[in-house]
Amino acid sequence: MAPESRLADAVPEPAREICRVLARAGRRGWVVGGCVRDLLRGEPVADWDVCTDARPEEVSRLFRRTIPTGIEHGTVTVLMDRQPFEVTTLRGEGAYSDGRRPGSVTFLTDLDADLARRDFTVNAIALDPLTGALSDPFGGARDLERRLIRAVGDPRARFSEDGLRVLRAARFVSTLEAALDPATEAAIGQTLDTFRKVSPERVRDEWLKTMKARAPSASFDVMRRTGVLAVTCPELMESVGLEQNQWHAFDAWEHAMRCLDACPGGPILRVAALLHDVGKPRTRARSDKTGDYTFYEHERVGARMSDAILSRLRFSNDDRARVVELVKHHLICYDDAWSDAAVRRWLRRVGEGLTGDLWALARADALAKGRPVDDELARLDRLSARVAGVLAAGQALSVRALAVDGNDLIRELSMKPGRQIGETLEALLQAVLDDPAATDRARLRELARAMVAARA
Repeated sequence: MAPESRLADAVPEPAREICRVLARAGRRGWVVGGCVRDLLRGEPVADWDVCTDARPEEVSRLFRRTIPTGIEHGTVTVLMDRQPFEVTTLRGEGAYSDGRRPGSVTFLTDLDADLARRDFTVNAIALDPLTGALSDPFGGARDLERRLIRAVGDPRARFSEDGLRVLRAARFVSTLEAALDPATEAAIGQTLDTFRKVSPERVRDEWLKTMKARAPSASFDVMRRTGVLAVTCPELMESVGLEQNQWHAFDAWEHAMRCLDACPGGPILRVAALLHDVGKPRTRARSDKTGDYTFYEHERVGARMSDAILSRLRFSNDDRARVVELVKHHLICYDDAWSDAAVRRWLRRVGEGLTGDLWALARADALAKGRPVDDELARLDRLSARVAGVLAAGQALSVRALAVDGNDLIRELSMKPGRQIGETLEALLQAVLDDPAATDRARLRELARAMVAARA
């Protein structure tokens, strides 16, 4: 069986049926773009897009259930077997005045002309699922084999049309584990004015997609080299070439890139890895005692900077807060001499819900130093084990976990609502952190009475 036939057999039946309906009406249909790219790579396909020489109003007539998703640009969503498929009429495009969308579209019947408007050759491939014929006028399949990201036609024209394409180029370097064609890369720096029109939300989304790659650092290196990062996150550029101290073999930028790749988990954790040392350039000082560099409070400065960066990029409040907390607490200076109370206070400070991500980030941070870190990793493991023991014991780590609350203090000690309630509960929590035996409800009431008496 020819390779094209095997590809066609992999197209799901609902998409094939859409093409059959079009063929019975004397029209053609092809699956196109990213789905064909991933099919050629042997990767799972998330979305199947269909293009056709039928006009959008004809597509709407041919299928029973349709949604006019973007009918003015030729796109109709066809519901087939309860699955949505975007069916788009072959088209040419007018000028992109806003750096995002064409000012006008012209419907075509020539498949190659439609493929010519697409961003990269690996996305400009179409497959007829009924015949198995592959249409690849720009050599995208060969570029896939070579692991090369290359713009269709003139890269300056492609990037000037849609500013987001420069971020997509960077993303594909990581997600497809490919190199960027030199002419395509050179055009990025020449079209940054168009890129500056891209909304923060679209930048954020590309960052999060990039974080799903095995090694996202390749994409961020492209952004650094081409000037994209200086537009979206100039704070990170301050780390480039920044010499660190004896504990690091790499400059601050290279360390952040290695930490990013070493960090497992989801995109938000990897955003924290990217930003974990963003405060170092603004806190670096030379020690009078050792002559080496120090970075005192870089984690707190970095947390404030991360908050500003992620606010600017329109991250959700929850995601932003999580990254800020991870950056703030990523520096774990654990020593075996810590008392049990010190472990409980540390856990109270960072929060139980952060520890899983924090272990992953701290390990990646250590591994990215480029120096022997076996002792550091072993200390992290010992702290993790002690924290697990605290959590297993069910010891109170927050005011809400105490056996008494504000209502108890008002009812039993005749305290009045106000600031003293909160201060008393916090003092009780500190007592419990020092001595878990104080968790008992009766013991807490005794302590509270003593505190109230001491204030009288």
